Amino acid sequence: MGRRESDLSVVRVPAYSYIHVIDNNTNVTRLETGPQTFVAKDNEKIVLDPTPFVTIPERSFATIKNPVERDEKGEVKYDDYGGAKLHFADTEIRFHDFLSGERFPLYPGEVLEGEVKELRVVAKDTALRIHCTQDFKDKAGTQRVAGEEWLFFGPATYYPRKEEKAVSVIKSLIIGRNQAVRLRATRDLEDANKKKRVAGEEWLIRKVGNYLPGPHEMVIETLDSRVLTDKKALHVRATGNFTDFTGKERKTGDTWLVTKDDIEAFIPDICEEVVQEVAVTTLSSRQYCVIEDPVDANLKNQRGKKILRRGEASFFLHPEESIPRGIQNFIILGEDEGLVLTANEAFTDENNISRAPGDKWMFKGPGEFVPTVETDIKCLNKAIALAETEGVYIRDIKTGRVRTEIGTTYLLKENEEFWEKELPEHVTKLIGLDPLVNRNNRIDISNDVIRQRDNMHKRAAPGGSLFGATNAEFVGAPVGRKGFPTTVVPKAARVVSLEVPQNAACQLYDFKAKKSRVVFGPELVMLQPDEQFTVLSLSGDKPKKPGVIKSLVLLLGPDFCTDVVDVETVDHARLRLNVSYNWNFDTDKAKASDEAKEKLFCVPDFIGDMCKTTASRIRAAVASKTFDEFHKDSAKIIRGSVLGFEDTEKTKVKDKLEFPNNHLVITSVDIQCVEPVDQRTKDSLMKSVQLAIEITTNSQEAKAKQDALRVEQKAKGELERQRIQDDAEAEKSRQELLKLQAASAALESCGQAQAEAKSRAEASAIEFQASVDQARLRAEAQKIEADAELDRLQKARDAEIDYIKKKNELELTKQQEESKLEIAKFKEMVDAIGPDTIRAMASAGQDNQVKLLQSLGLTSTLITDGRSPINLLNTAQGFISAAGGSANSMPAAQPRIQPEDL
Repeated sequence: MGRRESDLSVVRVPAYSYIHVIDNNTNVTRLETGPQTFVAKDNEKIVLDPTPFVTIPERSFATIKNPVERDEKGEVKYDDYGGAKLHFADTEIRFHDFLSGERFPLYPGEVLEGEVKELRVVAKDTALRIHCTQDFKDKAGTQRVAGEEWLFFGPATYYPRKEEKAVSVIKSLIIGRNQAVRLRATRDLEDANKKKRVAGEEWLIRKVGNYLPGPHEMVIETLDSRVLTDKKALHVRATGNFTDFTGKERKTGDTWLVTKDDIEAFIPDICEEVVQEVAVTTLSSRQYCVIEDPVDANLKNQRGKKILRRGEASFFLHPEESIPRGIQNFIILGEDEGLVLTANEAFTDENNISRAPGDKWMFKGPGEFVPTVETDIKCLNKAIALAETEGVYIRDIKTGRVRTEIGTTYLLKENEEFWEKELPEHVTKLIGLDPLVNRNNRIDISNDVIRQRDNMHKRAAPGGSLFGATNAEFVGAPVGRKGFPTTVVPKAARVVSLEVPQNAACQLYDFKAKKSRVVFGPELVMLQPDEQFTVLSLSGDKPKKPGVIKSLVLLLGPDFCTDVVDVETVDHARLRLNVSYNWNFDTDKAKASDEAKEKLFCVPDFIGDMCKTTASRIRAAVASKTFDEFHKDSAKIIRGSVLGFEDTEKTKVKDKLEFPNNHLVITSVDIQCVEPVDQRTKDSLMKSVQLAIEITTNSQEAKAKQDALRVEQKAKGELERQRIQDDAEAEKSRQELLKLQAASAALESCGQAQAEAKSRAEASAIEFQASVDQARLRAEAQKIEADAELDRLQKARDAEIDYIKKKNELELTKQQEESKLEIAKFKEMVDAIGPDTIRAMASAGQDNQVKLLQSLGLTSTLITDGRSPINLLNTAQGFISAAGGSANSMPAAQPRIQPEDL
């Protein structure tokens, strides 16, 4: 409100406007409304200029502060001084129909708060959260107290009250299929299902559709369900004590399995949490698995127990159940395989055999095997296919007895194992050596020799994949294709074999039986568990040294050995002899009996003994001869000293020398080299030899020079004669060449001229013929083009005529159909309306005019606009005829009344 700045006492108040006037005598302000011209008295003053009424449109409201008091009839109450009574510090909300009007003035003291606002429309599936500011009772008779909150649901128009306040708009939540909303109570309340909730309590709403949360319900989250299928399940844990959807009581910490059979779409409850998703475990008809910590009938885990599941089966693992070894296939055993089994607890197997803990037995193939939970698989034994030259050492675990299996297919029993035979290192090195190659060499076990021995072992054992790599390899360590240890044969468990070549022998000693045996070649020696080879240590090198040659085989010969012997003649000439002996053993005598066989190995170093014996004989024989005598007849002296003579005159040498202790026979002696040891003797011999060589060389050189000169002269003569012959032949060839060149030039010039003339003639003929052909083809092309153009124009005209004809026919057909439709339409309209109706519609205007005039009581009427002339010549006759006629009749010459004239 504001005071007037002018002192005018007359104010024009328009309609729907008001002013405030104060009476200075009583100091009371009153309301004056228009329309009026207000004249202020001397004691009155206008304190508010003309102000329009407060207008509230439809579906709007206004808030008035300090409203006036009204009685039951809606009249304003005044105090004793004539002023309107006000509710100070109060508000009033007025709507469009306030006191049956949409406009109203403001009394002195009333204030419009803000602007006129539209009523709030609450949409469908939404609500207003209303907060009560003071106690009141609503229209339904519900008592509201300050601080209370409730919802105003749509669709509706909200009419505000001064005792309440709209706090916020709450939109409904859309709960789809397989969804739920998690709510929490902020204070004690009663939910939508009329169930009492306490502050802080949480619950789920699962009903599909729209849900409006209450004023004291807090939306925590929207939960999507987990769809369970035949291949997926859930492990669920209880976070508090509750009763699940199946009606079963759950304690805090309990875990259980939820499958599709329980519920297809699972939403965890407030006291539930999903631990993990579990995939289905599927076993085929040839698979099995061992489940640890299985559940019992009460779904409680049995700690430490195991159960066996065989296929075909599909199942889900319960919480805390596990399959540590996974899904395994049935163990398929061939007829050459066997499983060694041990019992880890007492049980009775499927064959009704009682097994005690620690028992060991074997399951042999062919067949399929599924181990029980009481059974452990120790290893897989596979039959070993052994050739006739192969074998293995096998030890009985119970008795300790060791035996060999040779040349059979053998499968280890449950109480057997492979036994590794230990051989001395030097024997192991000698087994792979070839005694024929190394019979005269020092033994050196180098990498090449070891590689040679390994190759020999591989040749001896074709099934090498069954044998281990080293002697120390652990039996059963490799993992087989079935996932458990597979027994392999260590290399040291193979039967030690030795190839005895032709004309050789090998001695083996059995320490258990305390007897030896001798094997003659060619033969393959298979060493028994208690046997060892007899190692021969023979002398070697030149001169002989003991222990140079090591061998397991005694070569029976014939063979030879070489030695260096220093001798001295009677005249003190010292000589060094390289002597070779051919020797062999008398095999006929050696094979006669076992004692004769053992004599072969009675002398360990027969080479050294033989060389010592023969060397002593040679020295004795040479010591009794002079140098000249020995030089002239050295072979006979040495052979006779070694082999001996048949007669006393020493004219004939014996054929051989026998050693009866070991049947050794020396058959011949060869002197390879005689070399003086004294340097002076050696120099004189060298000079004589050089002089003889020089004489022989000079004579040969002179003869060679003479032969060379003769050959050279003969070659020169032949060369000169050949040169002369070649020159003559060259001249003849040059003459023939010149003749041929002249003839060729003549032919060339003649041929060129003829070719040019002929080519010009042929070119002209070809050119003229081409012109003719070109003209003919051009004419044919023009004719073809003209015919094609004519044909195209004719087809185009025909197509156009056909098109116009068909178009006209279609247009004619269309017009005929349209005319038929119009006729049918008009006919149906006429039939529907009827002839009487049409007749009445045609005369409706005139009939209405006649009835109007008759209702006015007029028997004759003439209506004119004053501009048109009126013919009254026959008026009297008309009146006369009208008097004799009906009172309702009209003159025949009466003009037609137009609607605009009325």
